Amino acid sequence: RLILYRHLTDTLTADCNAVLKALQPIFQEQGMTETVHNWEDHGYLATYVKKNGSFANLRIHPHGLVLVDLQSYNDHMKGREEVDQLLNKVEERMKELFHGNIKRVKRLPAILRGGVIDRYWPTADGRLVEYDIDEVVYDEDSPFQNIKILHSKQFGNILILSGDVNLAESDLAYTQAIMGSGKEDYTGKEVLILGGGDGGILYEIVKLKPKMVTMVEISFDKQLVIQLSSSCKYMRKTCGDVLDNLKGECYQVLIEDCIPVLKRYAKEGRMFDYVINDLTAVPISTSPEEDSTWEFLRLILDLSMKVLKQDGKYFTQGNCINLTDALTLYEEQLSRLYCPVEFSKETVCVPSYMELYP
Repeated sequence: RLILYRHLTDTLTADCNAVLKALQPIFQEQGMTETVHNWEDHGYLATYVKKNGSFANLRIHPHGLVLVDLQSYNDHMKGREEVDQLLNKVEERMKELFHGNIKRVKRLPAILRGGVIDRYWPTADGRLVEYDIDEVVYDEDSPFQNIKILHSKQFGNILILSGDVNLAESDLAYTQAIMGSGKEDYTGKEVLILGGGDGGILYEIVKLKPKMVTMVEISFDKQLVIQLSSSCKYMRKTCGDVLDNLKGECYQVLIEDCIPVLKRYAKEGRMFDYVINDLTAVPISTSPEEDSTWEFLRLILDLSMKVLKQDGKYFTQGNCINLTDALTLYEEQLSRLYCPVEFSKETVCVPSYMELYP
């Protein structure tokens, strides 16, 4: 168990030695072995190790910042209570030492390492999020990526592809946004979906009585095509039964690479009213000349324009709203297409992403 505990005093030159002597007895009472490192003008680092392997790092900075990191191998209730009691003693001793003159105290929740269920997943802009995961529903490798489905108490089943949170049963807002947020009339229209392996877009569009929807998805393992990857079986709230079959009355699912399919359609002169790109988010990298994902993105854009009707519309996802440089760079790519285009954007809150997404 790891907890970061901070104190920042108003005194710019805190007496590091006094802090160390004040806190030493707390750890010694626990039967912990002490090692102290002292750096001139840089404070102290004291490590305390218990016989069971649990340890604490006490870092005392001369400008007044005191950090206590605790790592324990006890995850049972008694172990957690012991850690809380120790931290309470540290806080009380610090308040006594500085007569309550402490600017800020922050105690962070424990991070559980090595658990059977991985609850920690990064956001697109690099922040670590702890999800309320309570079950591993599915975990397999396809020829193209690792597929996990984890159950969240808040968000239902979450589809995670190669470590990237893809979609949860709670995320209808994402699907609606990439379809035009209810402003489009799909009745009698020809629609091309690139990607969309979770089935959510296909499921929602089929309800709107299109003429034909063609979905091109390479991620499915052809040997497991009956269950159509894991998303159909375990994410019914997202895709219903639309992926139980590769063909329906108004849709077909092609298990192919979309690039040759787009090239073939362009050569044949086949045109669509809507192209919905659900393949990949805008790359985080801001070096398109060095990142192959940007090259792939530009290729998909160009090919999509070649199969889109003159008055057609192209929908795609962006990325985390905090990635302003990458999003701006994407907009610049639109001006470099072989044909002139106009674009608009909309930002939505996708529940399981825990971030705004344009």
